[in-house]
Order: sequence, then C-alpha cells, then structure tokens
Amino acid sequence: MAAIKHTLNRDLFLPNDERLIGLIYVFKAPKKKKGSFLCAVLNTTESPVQARVYQVKKADRGESYKKKLSWLLRDLKVVDGKNASKETAEFDLNFEKLYKWVASSIDEKESFIACLWRLSQRYLIQKPEFVNVPPGLLEDITAPHDQNQKSEGGDDISIEDEDYQALSAKEESDLELLMSECKVAISNAETFTDQLSRQLSVLDGANIHSIMGSEDQVLNLMRLLDEGIQQAERIERKLDSYDNILLNVKEQMEVMRDKDMLVKIRNINHQQLLEELEKVVNQLDLDVKHVDALVNGDLATPTGIYECTRAAQALLKCMNADIHPALRRMGAVEEQQKRFSKLSMGFSKRVAHHLNNLFIHQGNELGETLSRFSGELKMPIHDTMQRELVVYADLMLWLKNTDIAVFEELAKVYTVNMQKMYTRELQDFLENAKQRLMGKSEKGNKYATLNMGPKLSGSSTSLGKISELRGRSSSMQSVDRASLGSDQDLAQRGPFEQTLEKVLSELERVCVAEQDFCFKFFQLVEKTPSVSDVKGSPGQHNVSADDDSEVWTLRNPTNVAEDYFMENLGEGLLQKRSTSQLRQINDAVRSMMAALFPTLETDLDNFFVFADQRDGLNSMYMLVKLSAHVNHSQDMGSFLSKTFGNCLVKVKRNFDKYIQVQIRGVEETKVSKKNRCGIISFVHNFEDFANLAERIFKGSDRHADLEKAYAKLVQVIFEQIVRVATEQQKNPREVVMMENFHRMYSILSQLKLSCLENERKDAKQRYWDNLRTYTTTLLGRPLEKLHIFFEGVEKRVASGVKPEEVGFQLAFSKQELRKVIKEYPGKEVKKNLEHLNKKVEKQLSEEEHLLEVVWREMQDEFIKQYKHYDDLSKKCYPDMQITLDFSIDDVLEFFSSIARSH
Repeated sequence: MAAIKHTLNRDLFLPNDERLIGLIYVFKAPKKKKGSFLCAVLNTTESPVQARVYQVKKADRGESYKKKLSWLLRDLKVVDGKNASKETAEFDLNFEKLYKWVASSIDEKESFIACLWRLSQRYLIQKPEFVNVPPGLLEDITAPHDQNQKSEGGDDISIEDEDYQALSAKEESDLELLMSECKVAISNAETFTDQLSRQLSVLDGANIHSIMGSEDQVLNLMRLLDEGIQQAERIERKLDSYDNILLNVKEQMEVMRDKDMLVKIRNINHQQLLEELEKVVNQLDLDVKHVDALVNGDLATPTGIYECTRAAQALLKCMNADIHPALRRMGAVEEQQKRFSKLSMGFSKRVAHHLNNLFIHQGNELGETLSRFSGELKMPIHDTMQRELVVYADLMLWLKNTDIAVFEELAKVYTVNMQKMYTRELQDFLENAKQRLMGKSEKGNKYATLNMGPKLSGSSTSLGKISELRGRSSSMQSVDRASLGSDQDLAQRGPFEQTLEKVLSELERVCVAEQDFCFKFFQLVEKTPSVSDVKGSPGQHNVSADDDSEVWTLRNPTNVAEDYFMENLGEGLLQKRSTSQLRQINDAVRSMMAALFPTLETDLDNFFVFADQRDGLNSMYMLVKLSAHVNHSQDMGSFLSKTFGNCLVKVKRNFDKYIQVQIRGVEETKVSKKNRCGIISFVHNFEDFANLAERIFKGSDRHADLEKAYAKLVQVIFEQIVRVATEQQKNPREVVMMENFHRMYSILSQLKLSCLENERKDAKQRYWDNLRTYTTTLLGRPLEKLHIFFEGVEKRVASGVKPEEVGFQLAFSKQELRKVIKEYPGKEVKKNLEHLNKKVEKQLSEEEHLLEVVWREMQDEFIKQYKHYDDLSKKCYPDMQITLDFSIDDVLEFFSSIARSH
C-alpha cells in the first residue's frame, strides 16, 4: 500500500501541487468486481486551502493510474460508517448523491474516515455529519488538536502511523546543499552521520549560550509586563466608576427623550389638523359670485351662460370634494353639504325649465325652416338652432353628473320635438324627390319598353315581350333599341342617378350633423368626466377634478358655438372628415338617433320601391349608390350605417327579383311563325343590358352581384336559344343557333369577365359546331353521281379488292368513270354553286354578317371533297390520267367570283 501511495502521490498529485493525505482501496457496494482508490488530497498552495476526494482507477492499458471522479470536501454532507458497534467494511459518502463503498479492510476504512474527520475539522466551516462511527475513534483523533499540537513539518494536521512522508522541493534543495558540502556523504554514510552530529552539537551549544545571554532581557520584559498589567487594572477601576455615574445620567436622558418625542408628535398632529381643516374649508368654500350666478344668473345671454357654467362647475367641485369620511360627520361639513344640495336642486330646475322652453320654441319654428327649402331638393340645415343649443353643452354635462333624472327628461323633450320636425322634413324631402322623378320620367318613357324585363308593377316589358316586337323583321334595328345603354340613354337616366345621389347625400349630411350635435350636446360617451379646479383666463378655462382624473375644458359659449360649427356643420362636412378622426358611436347615440329618425328606414324603403316601380333598371343604380354610401357611413356612425344596410338588403332583393323576372321573360319568349328568326330579341337585349350595367357598375364593389346575374341570364339564354331554334320553322335550326351563339360569343368577349370565361368558350364551341353542321348539311353532295361512284369504289376496297383492280369490274370501269365525270363540267358546277349561294344568303340574317364565313367554310368543304375524289382516282386508276373537268384553282375562282358578285 505504501508503494502505491508513493506512486499515486508522485504521478498524479505532486505535479498539481497537491499532497496525498489518505488512501483506501474500495469496491462499489454490493458488487465487488473492479476496485478503485479513494484519495484524500490537500492543496495548500491555494487560498483558502482546498481539500478534495478523488476516485482513482488503473488505466485500461499499462500500469498507470488516472483520476475518474473528483469531489470537494466541502460538498461532503454525511459520512456513514454503517454500524458504530459492529465492525464492517461498508461505508457511505453523501456528496451531491449517495455513494456506497466497501473497503478492502476494516483498518483502512477507519484510517480513511479518521483522515476525512481531521481534514474537515481543520479546513471546513460547515462540517459534514459523521454517523455510525465509533466515538472512541473520533475522540482519539481530536485529542491532539485539543492540546493545540502541530506536526513538525509545519502542517496543522498530525499524520499518525504514516510510513512515508514525501519531501518538499525546499527540503530537497537543502538536503542536496548539505550533501554537497561533504564529499563522502554518499560513499560513507557513517562518516556523513558523524559530521552531521558534530554540527548539530555546535548549533545546540550556540543556542544555549544565546538563551543564557538573553536572560536579563527576558527578566526586564517580564517586569514591564507586570507594570502594564497594574496600569490596566487602575484604568479599569476608573472606567467602572465612570460607568456607574453615566448609568444614572442615561436614565434621566431617556426620560427627557420620551418627553421631547411626545411634544413633537403633539405639534405634528396640531399642524396636520390645521392643514386638514384649512383644506376642508377651502374645498367647501363657494364664492359669493358663484352663488349669485346659480340663483339669479341669466341663462339667455352668452356671458350669463358662461358665468352660470363656471358657478355650476365650482358647485360640483365642492359637492365632490375629497374629504375624509370622519370629517364628513362634522356638523359644519354636513350643513355646508345640505346648502350645496339645495343650490344644486334649485339651479337644476332653472336650467331644465329654460332648456325645456327652448326646445319647444325651436320645434315650433318648423314651418319657417321648411319654407326656405321648398323650391329645391335639399333638407334644411338647422345651424341656427344648434348654435343656440351647443352653448349649453357644459351645463348638460353638469346635469348628467348631478341630476340624471332631469338630464334624461330634457333629452326626452328634445327627442320628441325634433322627431316631429325631422319626420315632416324627411317626408317632404322624399316626396319632392318622387315628384322630380315623375317629372323627368315622362321624357324617357320611349326607352322604357327596351329594358331587360318587366317590373314588379308591370311598367316595362320583359325580354320575351321584346322578342315579339323583334319578330316582325329579322333585321329590326329601331332607334330606341339602338340607344339603350348608349350615351344618350345614360343622359336620359342621369336625372334619376343624380336625384338618388342627392337624396342619400342629404340624408347622410343631416344624420351625421345631428349625430355630432347630440354627441357633444348630450355628452353621449361611455365614461362621464368630472369637474375640477377652474383655472386660466376668462376666455379659456380648464376645469380639473380629483375624483375621476378627467379634465373638462370650459370655454366661452360664443367660442364653443363657433368652434363646433367650424368642425362639424356647414358645407364640406364629409370632406373634412378623415378615417382616423371618425369615432365609434356608442349605444346611447344609436338609441337617440333612432328616436329622432323613427321613420327614416320606412320612408327610404318606400322611396326605393317607388323608384323600382318606375323603372326596373333603377334597382341597379340604387344597389351601386346605396352600397357606396353604406361603406362610407360605416366610419360615421352605426345608426346611419345600419339603416342604409337594412335598405341595401331590400334593394338587393329587388335587384334579384328583377333578374328573375328577366329570366322568366326569356323563358316565355314566343316564336314567330311568319317571319324569319335571325338574332333573337332577348340576345339583343342582353347585349344592351350588359352595356348599360357595365357603365352603372363600373368601379363598384357590387360588381360581383352583377356577375352572378350575368351567369344566370347567360345560362338561360343558351337554353332558350336551343328551344327557339327548334320551335321556329322559317330558318334552319343550325342557322339560328349559329348566328345567336356567335352574337353571344361576341358579347361575352367584349365584357372580358373572368367569371364568364367558361360560358364564352361554350358559346364559341356551339357556334363552330353549328357552323360546320350547317355547312356540311347545306352543301351536301354537289357532285352527287360522282360521290355515289367513288363511294362504291371505297366499299370494294374495304371488302378486300386491291385498289388497282377495281377498274376491272364492270360497274366501276374506266369508261363508267369518264361518263360520270362528263356530267359535271365547270360551268354546271359554277351554276350550282351560285344557286347554293343565293340559298345561303336567303337563310342568313344581314345583321350578323356571317355570309362570308359560311361561304368560306363551304369552299373548304368542297375542296376537301374534290381532293378526296382526286386521290381515289389516282389510287384506283393509275396511269389513266382521268381528272375532273375543273381544277382546284377553278373551284377557288368559282367561289371568289360568286362572293364578289354579292
């Protein structure tokens, strides 16, 4: 064990200035497979001295050792010896967790625990707990320390039963110097030992002589120490006497300090009481001029209103003064509060009586106000009335804070009087608008018969009825129909659009102006502000309060009215507003506006129904305009936005009904039995409807509704084109479908709407399909006998006969082929084509201009048949040079000359 200890100390710890103190060979409990060493190590070079415990294991390869785990000794919490009375090799060390060990022997275990005890007692402040350790072992260990013994090497820990002690670096250097002075130190150890003994004897003698020589000095030092002790004892006795004297003085000073403290507390209490009373007096002191204004103030003049408002704010401040509850029970305070309550009730009655009379008086001026605007489409502006009332806004706020019952009664009186006025004004205004529409509509009645469909009142005709009118002539292009959706038609419909915009704008202006006035006058806010100290000049007074941390601004009544009307009333009201400035109106505003305008929604609905009955197309104007005003009014207040929104829902329903009526009109279209069909009337009218609708809905966010209407109408029109083409008897079915689907394709292409892209492609496909069908059917077999001959040739080839052998059959000989070819000279073919062209021209309508398209398609089909016959001739009759009497160039010339002649 000593050799291992020497090796570990030398290889692992000395290079790090560490010193191995204790060592034990252990196994992990309960398994005893691979053992390791627990080393108690001390590092004295660090400050403070550090003691550690290492777990050292032998390396996997070789004989060297390595450190596996390391713990600071100060982290050791418990050392458990397992059993203090019974010897056992097991023990536990509890660091951050519990480690269980089994020592190789009981002696090593006790020696290692003793080492840990000594290190902890010497170097640790918070010492670990040693449990289940024999008390005698710990007592033997602590005995030397109790006697303040120290090791000879200068270390504070006495290492007992230690077989080996390593030399420090200084000790090694001193030993080497000593050995270098003696030449035989290594070769003759006995001589070297004798020499060292002699030197030691000389040093001992020198020490003895030095001690004997310093004896007198020691005696003198002892005498001085005795004198110093005596002086200290005398000073101590004097200090004791002084202390007894000061003890009495201390008691007297404490009594004086207590009395002084009581005096200070009394003075502070008196000062605080005085300040509190002064504060209460100031808070409850109402100026005499304010009392006079409350009792006798003039509420009819701006100056009197201003003085009364200041007095009311001062009174409210006194009534809401922040006074301690205990002080409120004082008789003077209670008496003053009763006086304030009496003043408040009296002034409240005065204000309520004055405003009540003012509301009634202004309501009676309705006739005069209406007479000014009887000749123009404009609602009256109640600027004068609102100027007179807005100066009382601060007094209304005071009433709201002091007497809510009076405030609500005044609001009710105002609402009742203004409701009557606004109801009359609104009815007269909308009646005037209706009269204007009736006067203007007489000029545009001749256009009404060409609208998209019948109205709910039956004032205009549907697409189906228009079809009957159009059935008289396939090329009917009346001036009226051509003008629908044009600039002239829009100019005729312009008065309704202008009237509608004027109605909505005026209602918006009046409602917003009244809403702003009510908001300011009746203080319709979620949180009611309180009053405060009146400060500032007579022209501008700031009133602040302590209760709700709110601030009022009290201004001169004249300035209040001017500022209000500069911000909220007059021309350009809506333009002055920006989205960031528009506020959200609370429930109180909505309820008051609903009470002021109870019939607004009903009257608007009646106006829209009237306009819709006059002309179904008006529903499109109303949908677009009303939707724009709904979006604009959303930022101005919930009442107007809600009213317009409800009306918009009904207008949208009318528009949907209008589209359904047009659909029924298309479905009920009757087929003329006398005249040719041509372009069906409802196709024409859809084009006109689309042109007009696109101009109306241009830039509107309701274009999606129009697109849905387009989709429904187009689907029905496609179905009805097929029905009409089948039922009519004057034109071939393919001609009717070709021309009408071509027109629908053109219309949908002009609209350029992505939502109708599928319908556009469908119309184009149907147009081409019917064009090919019509061309193939009408052209038929212009070389009938030649077609029958080559058809027989194809059958023989299909049955297995070789093409070059077909000519050897009698029915299909070369002579028979020449006979058939002779029957179709060029002149005869051209004559037949001219007859065919006249027939096509007769069947097609002039308005769609499809003659050239059809003729070109027939030319391509004829050339296709010609090439087919020519290819069969070359294939089945080779080297015979049998050709038709005319070439492809001749065919092209035939078709071109016929087209030019027409």
